[in-house]
Amino acid sequence: MGYLLYSLIFLVLLSGTALFVTRARWLPAAQESLAQLRRPRFPGSDYLYSRLGPAPPGSFEDDMEAGLSSATFDLTGNVEGGDGRAGLDDAAKREILKIMKKRRLKFDEARRVYMEQRFRENGIGPDGRPRDPKFVSFS
Repeated sequence: MGYLLYSLIFLVLLSGTALFVTRARWLPAAQESLAQLRRPRFPGSDYLYSRLGPAPPGSFEDDMEAGLSSATFDLTGNVEGGDGRAGLDDAAKREILKIMKKRRLKFDEARRVYMEQRFRENGIGPDGRPRDPKFVSFS
């Protein structure tokens, strides 16, 4: 009976240590799964609200109305200055809005997640350095 108890304690300590050491790999996925379990998902809930009319024409004013502005990414200077450019990139806007809706994040967090995804797709690490094993940096 004693061997069973000691074996069980050893197994729990070994498993706990392995989980602690590898937490950077599995913890974000577990947190996202728990967040999805907490929010109720009703059939058709993604389509409760949709914008009427064609796609937004793409100006800085429309981007601000869509919620694509914050204190750290301020578009008021562009609007007040009468900037005539087309606004933000349409593909990036769609992706960021999708992230904001799906994960229920604010604009700055969704923009960070989008940039991390783009970095990962292009072989760039989260610290901004290339993941290429042949990369040499002199700093």
